[in-house]
Parts: sequence; C-alpha cells; structure tokens
Amino acid sequence: MSGPFRWITFDCYGTLIDWEEGILKALEPLLSRAGRRPSPAELLALYGRLESEAERTWRPYREVLRLVCQEMAKALGVSLAPQEEDLLVESLPHWRPFPEVNEALESLKAMGFKLAIISNIDRDLLAATLRHLSVPFDLLVTAEEARCYKPHPAIFSLAARKLAARPSEILHVAQSLFHDISPAREFGWKTCWVRRPERDPYGATPRASAEPDFVVSDLREILKLVGSHETARI
Repeated sequence: MSGPFRWITFDCYGTLIDWEEGILKALEPLLSRAGRRPSPAELLALYGRLESEAERTWRPYREVLRLVCQEMAKALGVSLAPQEEDLLVESLPHWRPFPEVNEALESLKAMGFKLAIISNIDRDLLAATLRHLSVPFDLLVTAEEARCYKPHPAIFSLAARKLAARPSEILHVAQSLFHDISPAREFGWKTCWVRRPERDPYGATPRASAEPDFVVSDLREILKLVGSHETARI
C-alpha cells in the first residue's frame, strides 16, 4: 500500500512538551515577588513576545532564555538575582510531555511512519527532553544546527534537505501558527495545527494568521487523521 505521507515532523515545545506549564512553574520565584501578579495568559503572551524578539538574532537558546528571564523580571518590576538568570534554562530539561503524546508517538511509529523533530532549541537541551519521549526519532533538526530560529525559512530548508522527500510526503504538526504552520506551508508541506481546547490557541507564541490543512485537539487525533487519508507504512 502507498499513502500521501512518509514523514510526520513535529515541533517539540508546546506541541509534544507542555512548555506553558514549565514556563509558569519556572518563573514562580519572580511572580511571588511581583507587585501585581499577571494572569497566566498575560505572562505567556509576554513570554512569546520577549522570546521572539530575542530570537531575531542568532544566539544559543540558553542565551535566549536568559534574556527572556532578564526582561521578564524588568516587566514584573523585580530584581533578578544572578542565579535566577538560569531559571528557565535549568527548568527546561524537566518539562514533561502532554499526557497522550508518548502513546500517540508509539502508535505512529508502529504504523511505519518516519518521525522528526524541528525545534528552536540547543542540541543538548533537546537531548535532555528526549529522555521523556518513549520513541526514537528518525531525524532531529535544531535551531543550533541551522543558526536561526523558526519561523526563519532556513531551518525549514535545512529540514527539507535532510528529509529528502517530496513536500506532499511531509505532514508537519505544531501548536504555533507563527513559528511552524505558516512557514511550513511556504515549503508546500501539509500542516496540522494542534489547538488544545483547554488552552489559549496562541499561548506563549506570537499571534499569527495561517490556514492549516488540519486541526486536532491532541495528538491522538492524528492517528485518525492519517488513517482516514489511507497513509500506510513505509
């Protein structure tokens, strides 16, 4: 049998990993000292803006997180102790997958799909995260390797070369319209937006307009999606 997709590629943080919970927990020491405690939605929107600004120029993601922490402290009106600059860096390896993620990934792997991650991350930080995921990935593409951050097209161009597949054979799955869905569509990939109903659809990412090919509420729905399109094992 043959089917449209050979590869299913994933954004990692926000899609596979619950980074919003991780971000909020990591910043709690700052929030506890703030004069006015912002709502989770306000804080995540601020994070999304600060992170995207820090990512306009290439620097390791560790430095991005430190800059975000510094600017977050300023916005909250609190002083940042030297050891607190790494609150996000030290927290990230402990961020956990969404509850259904490993089961869904295992099922996709068993169906014969090749799986990849395309992530705005340093390689060693991603390696720490992979310990929480129960399947081996066939390809990892990081911002560190591309020397740029999504939505810059260069990281998708690098991924496309490594995937060595026709655009129609790639399904890219992500939570962020800004970082992933919009640029992946520019490469002709099919896209699937993970819009979890209990979360703000933008969360810790900048707002953007893009038309995904598919929308799911969690990764289990991808199994039905690829099944309905008669996507078969490779």
